[in-house]
Amino acid sequence: MKIGIVGLPNVGKSTMFNSITKAGAECANYPFCTIEPNVGVVAVPDERIDNLAKMYKPQKITKAIVEFVDIAGLVKGASKGEGLGNKFLSHIREVDAIAQVVRCFEDQNVIHVDGSVNPLRDIETINLELIFADMETLEKRLEKAKKNLKADKKYQSEINLIEKIKANLEKGIPARALEYNEDEQEMLKDMFLLTAKPIIYIANISEDQISNAEHDDMVKQVKEYASKENADVIPLCVKIEEELSGLDEQDKKEMLEALGLEESGLDKLIKKSYELLGLISFLTAGETEVRAWTIKKGTKAPQAAGKIHSDMERGFIKAEIVSYEDLMREGSMLAAKEKGLVRQEGKEYIMQDGDIVVFKFNV
Repeated sequence: MKIGIVGLPNVGKSTMFNSITKAGAECANYPFCTIEPNVGVVAVPDERIDNLAKMYKPQKITKAIVEFVDIAGLVKGASKGEGLGNKFLSHIREVDAIAQVVRCFEDQNVIHVDGSVNPLRDIETINLELIFADMETLEKRLEKAKKNLKADKKYQSEINLIEKIKANLEKGIPARALEYNEDEQEMLKDMFLLTAKPIIYIANISEDQISNAEHDDMVKQVKEYASKENADVIPLCVKIEEELSGLDEQDKKEMLEALGLEESGLDKLIKKSYELLGLISFLTAGETEVRAWTIKKGTKAPQAAGKIHSDMERGFIKAEIVSYEDLMREGSMLAAKEKGLVRQEGKEYIMQDGDIVVFKFNV
């Protein structure tokens, strides 16, 4: 699963990407220093895996991962090919969700592409370009659907959906902010709209703003905007996150305590990105490996088994499951079994986040 990091030039995108992945994407104080998207794979912070590793002392530990893509800065007119517009839009089409970095700090040493700092204007610059691109996509789709309607009346429902989305895009409302029935959701998937992708806003603040981030005027503006589309906002100081990313665990913990923070903004972002994509983890644990496996919410046990190996799905018999909380409380799988906390689940069982599982199968 891929999250695209987007924003206007010089808002802190590449610095944040470096902090997340420690991949060293070039950072410079001018637009378009990131021309080809940089890709970095990061582990999802998960204390359950850390605690299971202490219990089992495995040879190998594998956490769930999220892929982040650092996409070139966008300018007005991107939907018409301005700047690196065409590249920007094609790179966004390839990601599953968007993390939009918004500058919420003043600094005379860092130039702003529009000459002044205004978070709402910046958000709207990007979102309008995505809206314009979607309008073009829908125009073409509508024309085709109207032609097909003469031969097949089923295209009427597609026409209705296109017109509903277009009417809202014209008011500046992205496709993700609308409600859809099941049929519409299926049709929407085939439209590949940019404004239908889930989004998180990252309010990039200065070190001085950290202690009062929740009440900062610029952060409040971003939150108010995001609330209209039920999106999350994570305030973080990209500069501090870059420092934190270079520290070992103990030093990082001490620095966070000194700043009055429970966890880094980037850890929050990585976890939130995982949630944003509708993902959960089931866990397998033993002396060979402790591992988190990524599945979509609502996945049934046989399909989850198929994530490990296709033979497990094909020959699925049952799943032996204990919840992470029960196992931790009892201290061992044997103790959990003695208390009757290990359940036998069949083909219709819907996997839950944190299920620790052994699949039984026969091929």
